[in-house]
Amino acid sequence: MRNLIILILFTCILCSCSSTTEWESLMDTDLSKWDRYLSYKHKLGYNGDQPTDENGNLVAPIGLNKDGYGVFTVSDEEGEEVLKISGEIYGCLISKKEYDNYHLRLKMKWGDKKFEPRKKLLKDSGILYHSIGEPGAEYWRTWMLSQEFQVMEGHLGDYWSQITSAIDIRAYLPEYIMNPVADAGQPFLPMGQNEEIQGFCLRSGNYEKAPGEWNTLELICYDGNSLHIVNGQVVMVLRNSRYINDGETLPLDKGKIQIQSEAAEVYYKDIEIKELSSMPEDFAQYFN
Repeated sequence: MRNLIILILFTCILCSCSSTTEWESLMDTDLSKWDRYLSYKHKLGYNGDQPTDENGNLVAPIGLNKDGYGVFTVSDEEGEEVLKISGEIYGCLISKKEYDNYHLRLKMKWGDKKFEPRKKLLKDSGILYHSIGEPGAEYWRTWMLSQEFQVMEGHLGDYWSQITSAIDIRAYLPEYIMNPVADAGQPFLPMGQNEEIQGFCLRSGNYEKAPGEWNTLELICYDGNSLHIVNGQVVMVLRNSRYINDGETLPLDKGKIQIQSEAAEVYYKDIEIKELSSMPEDFAQYFN
């Protein structure tokens, strides 16, 4: 009996250790699990064209993993590694790995600074998932084709399509000039490329904490379905992630993760990811 009890206790310890190591940290001082991409310091009045210099010559984007700009830096704050994104140049961190079925969680808070062309607008960033193709393919010539978990003041968890992506979201029908608003009790509405509703949806509610406080953001993706979660609240239920390529609709259920630099100072920490073998039971109900 004593040996059996010891075996059970040892098994419990192993299980406990296993559960605590399921999460993989994506943070270190060198950002070794990420590539850094920078495009432009966009100006007020930007219209989507490739920027030009004073002589009218096209300006190339800064590009991938260029040193000396200081947009993405990691520092130690009270024993914690904290990522600062200055926002001064449009760009993103791009995960070196692709992911499909996973639970991503991280913490974020806003800094104080804003830059053109957002000096008079809300502070902005974003988490882009299922990212494929090359950076710089969308309007701001910065990001990859993807789905966006919006990170914006008062809009944590909104949805934006990027380039030709589309998805179905549980939301209220928009009316007149109103935007669709996410709601877990509503039917799924198609949004994005080739859909009647354009690629934007408001989160179901504002659960952002006061300025200076850390917010916990979670993104769950499984088999083309996803959930946007803000401070423990499910703010959007999405399914059937897809994109359009040469008129053909294709699944968009795997890709890299991007974290945006978008003209606002923002901080992130505790960035970690866990692979999933199924949609977590607590959340599967949202897709019934």
